[in-house]
Amino acid sequence: MQLANYYRSLLKRLPTLSVDAEQVRVLHSAAAFRARLLELIASAQTRICLVALYLQDDDAGREILTALHEAKQTNPALDVHLYVDFHRAQRGLIGQKGQGGNHLMYQEFAERYEHPITIHGVPVKGRELLGVLHLKGFVFDDTLLYSGASINDIYLHQNGRYRFDRYHEITDASLADAMIDYVDRLFAHNPAVPALNQPEIPTARRLRQPIRQFRQQLRRGQYQFEHQARRPGEVAVTPLAGLGKRGNKLNRAIRTLVRGTKEKLFVCTPYFNLPKSLARDIRSQLKKGREVTLVIGDKTANDFYIPPDEPFRTIGGLPYLYEANLRRFARANQTFIYKGKLNIMLWHHDRNSYHLKGLFVDDDLAMITGNNLNPRAWGLDLENGLLLQDPEQKLQPAFEEEKANILQHCRRLTHFTEIEQLGDYPEPVQRLLKRVQRTQANVLLKRLL
Repeated sequence: MQLANYYRSLLKRLPTLSVDAEQVRVLHSAAAFRARLLELIASAQTRICLVALYLQDDDAGREILTALHEAKQTNPALDVHLYVDFHRAQRGLIGQKGQGGNHLMYQEFAERYEHPITIHGVPVKGRELLGVLHLKGFVFDDTLLYSGASINDIYLHQNGRYRFDRYHEITDASLADAMIDYVDRLFAHNPAVPALNQPEIPTARRLRQPIRQFRQQLRRGQYQFEHQARRPGEVAVTPLAGLGKRGNKLNRAIRTLVRGTKEKLFVCTPYFNLPKSLARDIRSQLKKGREVTLVIGDKTANDFYIPPDEPFRTIGGLPYLYEANLRRFARANQTFIYKGKLNIMLWHHDRNSYHLKGLFVDDDLAMITGNNLNPRAWGLDLENGLLLQDPEQKLQPAFEEEKANILQHCRRLTHFTEIEQLGDYPEPVQRLLKRVQRTQANVLLKRLL
């Protein structure tokens, strides 16, 4: 317990913003997230800034982009900025042939409206495989709407399916200012961050040198704000960003959170491939008798899952690789499952998918983040998150309700043998995984996935 107090003391040293607990709201569904997103766009008076991995050319993406443009036409003084990943915006969905990039839609909208909005592509690395913009956060005046979700049909529950995520709304001028200041300092007017709604977009090859310099800026970049000591009735919030393994303040805060657990730890991750350091921290907590709950998507709730009755593509092997990781972890920690100290909860709901990330520690600490808690997030992508310190437990009722909502479609694993293994998989999957194991490609895949 003394060690947990030490790690908590490290968190207390971080600069914070003091936010009224009553201004922190939790949404519980993709449909509610879409509705609130449209409401906030329509009501914004001075500024809108959206940062996401992508805004897709589909029904939901066009609805949101239309709402943004119409808000700008109604109020030309409204400052509207949209930042998406540079590489992701210029290709179609994985496995979907014949699709153009989302930038084509952005260009179409720019030609249609008298007052266009600013849409920029952020190239975290020279190639998408090596790192993407995974930063999250939508700002409307003084309100931050934060989710791990991007913008497309399934994230906004269109056409009968949804991808489940976490959704938080925080109204606080200082927090909104800090989020805006970060993108203004690092993204706006940077030669590596071109407009995607212009007719000619420079190639990554042409931007090679600016991207290299930009990457160094991102590694050093951090949220800047004047420290506010937490006041009674308020919550201490610290926005954090991180890129790369070295000096990554977000990674460090996540590990410190886990090691500061006194009684119970609740972790959400969609793709079970924990960084080694984080896996060690979690096992250490189990050995100390802490209760650990891991909420993970069943393989059928993975973005890339392909039902056995449909034609198999290589990308469809990913859910099985993640499941193999989970089986090994559960087998190694079966004793803690027996004791009720390790709760592995598998989420499954009809044909929907699971995309939740984040942590709850005891009843007074939480991390809201889009970080997948995997090696890719740990070392390659640009990530961010909000650390919440709530010693008065003002947010406990809302977070308990959120956890209950998350667990609604979960089943608890009682033995590792409940998870399928290689011999249970469809033949194409077995052939793929055997080839991966034979070539030892799984070592590289674990770093990139």
